[in-house]
Amino acid sequence: MDLDDILVILLAGGAGERLYPLTKERAKPAVYFGGPYRIIDFTLSNCINAGLRRVFIATQYKSLSLNRHIRMGWSIVSEELGEFIEILPPQKRVGEHWYLGTADAVYQNLYSIVNEAPSHIIVLSGDHVYKMDYAKMLRFHLDSRADLTLAAIEVPLAEGYRFGVVAVNEEDRVVGFEEKPADPTPFPGSPDMALASMGVYIFRADVLVRALEEDAARTDSEHDFGKDILPSMIQAAPVSCYRFYDENKKAAKYWRDIGTLDAYYEASMDLCQVNPEFNLYDPEWPLRTYQPQAPPAKFVFAEQGRRCGQALDSVISNGCIISGSTVRGSILCPNVRVHSFCEIEQSILMPGVRVGRHARIRRAIIDRDVLIPRGALIGFDPAEDRRRHTVTDAGVVVVTADDEPLIGPISEEALRVEADADRTGPAPA
Repeated sequence: MDLDDILVILLAGGAGERLYPLTKERAKPAVYFGGPYRIIDFTLSNCINAGLRRVFIATQYKSLSLNRHIRMGWSIVSEELGEFIEILPPQKRVGEHWYLGTADAVYQNLYSIVNEAPSHIIVLSGDHVYKMDYAKMLRFHLDSRADLTLAAIEVPLAEGYRFGVVAVNEEDRVVGFEEKPADPTPFPGSPDMALASMGVYIFRADVLVRALEEDAARTDSEHDFGKDILPSMIQAAPVSCYRFYDENKKAAKYWRDIGTLDAYYEASMDLCQVNPEFNLYDPEWPLRTYQPQAPPAKFVFAEQGRRCGQALDSVISNGCIISGSTVRGSILCPNVRVHSFCEIEQSILMPGVRVGRHARIRRAIIDRDVLIPRGALIGFDPAEDRRRHTVTDAGVVVVTADDEPLIGPISEEALRVEADADRTGPAPA
């Protein structure tokens, strides 16, 4: 199987409204996840690990940080060998509008796609977290002689309403597709399970070009793969369903659309567990990203009379310094600074966050470069948190640089502890 004539289209232009305010200044695929990574890194790592090295990334909303991340972290392919990982911004080659849907995002870039003369095109989403060898799916697609193969994962029937549900026959030929149906269809032999589309498609190139041109001419289309392209192709061409084979090496298959703040928070907190559902540490499936030139993490003030900085059940990235404070069950992205006498629990601190002395943070997401002032309390007073910040349905507090300034009282007891510590050691951080 020759991968040199396979082209990947990675859709990374979604606005990510449900992750607001984390997506206020960045596209959803550029949101940090798991410490140093961005969400898009997991799909790109899948491509590289599968041997796919011709990748177009279609961007649109708030793409500056995403473009910079791709340029700085993913210049790892050889242009001399015809390889590329290249950004495709909206170019309005076929009209005056921006991307109208996922299918329109590909259609508007047909000029660039056809110029590469691919035999098959793989269409992916840049905002899911999972591990998948697309080369295995491609082999299945070729063997099945289908015009389109879509990947699907088994989900409980009761949760099928959240996904695009695929109906198949006994040979895994697709016979129907419904986007977020109220009454999902189970798949043969499993009355309590449904097949959810993962947003991973492999097309014969000529078939996709023809389908996109026909869809673009329709005035009643939403120009979306799930709503328009798939249902129309199922009626006219052989379409196969590929059962997701997980490279995560866990008992349960892992595929997450972390499209809401609570889903993002829960998936992040799982990474702090002793045996998390998603494995970041498998050397056989490396996860790549842009790594800033930062020194190792450091934990200081172990001298007598001071509490040393410590992190328990946490993920700590390069460049972090924890000075005489305790971090529990949390994720610290690169270059976070936690000053003395702080307590941080079950929280996510984005790159460049600074936490002042005596601050206490619980069940929170702190956005990039936010300065938490001395004595601030976050996650302890629901009414005050809602007045100042975004708070999710599950009670997670999201703090951004645009929020009302935090002012926290310093108790006399805290000041006494600080003074005693200062007398027993060098000048504190």
